Amino acid sequence: MSRIPTPPTIDAAPPASQPLLENVKKQFGAVPNLFRLVANSPAALEGYLALSGALAKGTLPAPTRERIALAVAAINGCDYCLAAHTYLGKNLARLDDAEIAANRAGTSNDVKADAAVRFAVKVAQARGHVGDDDVNAVKAAGYDDAQVIEIVLHVALNTWTNYVNEVAKTDIDFPVAALRKAS
Repeated sequence: MSRIPTPPTIDAAPPASQPLLENVKKQFGAVPNLFRLVANSPAALEGYLALSGALAKGTLPAPTRERIALAVAAINGCDYCLAAHTYLGKNLARLDDAEIAANRAGTSNDVKADAAVRFAVKVAQARGHVGDDDVNAVKAAGYDDAQVIEIVLHVALNTWTNYVNEVAKTDIDFPVAALRKAS
């Protein structure tokens, strides 16, 4: 059970959050618990949606973004995000089970994506204190400066949702995925 009450409906959320949640419902067809939980703070919900929306316009492919989310969820031990991104990885990004398992272990079966996932893991584990070799490796794999920044921002955004869900103990409303930490 969630430590922080999750508004059960859009109408039960704070009035300033309701239009934002309506937009989430239009986009996803439903409003996952994370969004309704964060709606307790209209400012936090607005910030989360703004950063998510801006990063979706970036140049990292959606499957790579999901791979990063899976790796970061595993590192941070977030059951909610692991379940959500396993579902999204399979159903939206079309990642297969072997790829999802690799991502959760901090790697990828795709050569280029592997560099991004490994870099994201280093950023998360080192809390941003990566070395020149780490940056050079992801760039050598074909990622440009903008994409390196986007990878860092995806790590930050996913860490934020991981922390919110772990603090709140958000009720999981996706098929549960067994937790296994990234290496």
